[in-house]
Amino acid sequence: MNLSVQIFISLVLSVVVGLVLGDGAAAPVKTWIAPIGTMFINLIKMMIVPVVFCSLVVGMTSMGDMKKLGRIGVKTLCIYMVTTAIAIVIGFAVAGVIEPGVGMALPTDAAAPKVKEAPSIMQVFVNMIPANPIASMAKADILPVIIFALFVGAGIVSVGGKRAETLISFFDASAEVCYKIIGMIMKTAPVGVFCLLLPVVVQNGPKVLLPLLSVIICMAVGSVIHAVCVYSSLTAVSAHMSPLTFFRGMSEAMAIAFTTCSSAGTLPVNMQNVQTKLGVKRDIASFVLPLGATINMDGTALYMGICSLFIANVFGIPLTVDQMMMIVLTGTLASIGTAGVPGAGLIMLAMVLQSVGLPMEGLALVAGIDRVLDMFRTCLNITGDAAVAVAVNATEKE
Repeated sequence: MNLSVQIFISLVLSVVVGLVLGDGAAAPVKTWIAPIGTMFINLIKMMIVPVVFCSLVVGMTSMGDMKKLGRIGVKTLCIYMVTTAIAIVIGFAVAGVIEPGVGMALPTDAAAPKVKEAPSIMQVFVNMIPANPIASMAKADILPVIIFALFVGAGIVSVGGKRAETLISFFDASAEVCYKIIGMIMKTAPVGVFCLLLPVVVQNGPKVLLPLLSVIICMAVGSVIHAVCVYSSLTAVSAHMSPLTFFRGMSEAMAIAFTTCSSAGTLPVNMQNVQTKLGVKRDIASFVLPLGATINMDGTALYMGICSLFIANVFGIPLTVDQMMMIVLTGTLASIGTAGVPGAGLIMLAMVLQSVGLPMEGLALVAGIDRVLDMFRTCLNITGDAAVAVAVNATEKE
């Protein structure tokens, strides 16, 4: 049976079993099932830094040209910013039709959860340069690892000769070993996905989800619209790739992202899929995807559009066109400003609410179902990374 089918069956099975068991089984599930899911995530996370570093060094040496790297970087950033802005607009459109939060009674004990302050844009740039590359690797800070790998690749190119060929062969072989290990880990994916999703279904049963079902429906519908319309159009126009081919190639990575809620955690699987199934060259995949895992947040942008309108509806505050435009602008820029920050979704939403004067207490309403919404966010984020990689790859074919 195809691995994607196995993962899908385990997804469905985890939902069914979780609903049958109910919240009464939360304690044993947390004790015996959840740790197996954590072990699966750790296996994937184990490969993030090695595969990103080795692939990026090999990609850099195969380019052999800083001009080409700059050209790819500009294209990638521009497409990421445009798709992020479109995602917020789609979020507004879907929420405008479904109208989540209209007529909803506001809990009297609602208090805004504590959200870490987002770093300034200059601090993000400062943090990109690793004072200690090994420490950055130990903490799995992707942006500093990308910068260090680019310098290592550029250094190897400048050295040239037999010594450079030796290093290139070493990193090339290391990258291939990483992909083989990822293949081994993915064979355990059906079990890992089941053990990850079952505790979520048990803890967030119908009692928690039903009052905010309209928000979850908005998120699901918006994610499907954005993926089908924006990403399919992007890959079809740039690479003449059919939507069926694209989504079939992405099915494994999308399932892993949906259950782990981690763009960085899905990165090794995503890098393998886009190269082996979507035909993206390694030098492009190794640059576009790690960058996308940290700064491309289409799913989070969609979530901001939906949640800001939901909070406005709950508090009975009509949003003006100017406020909506401010949310689009703030959300697009915030996607870079919160790069690599844990809980980036809530940080970005807090920044957006503050920019248009919506009550911060609204964060408490969506915080309870944030884990469920995060599944859709992450899945859309990594799908967008792959779509941009396919598009950039198509434009760079000699």
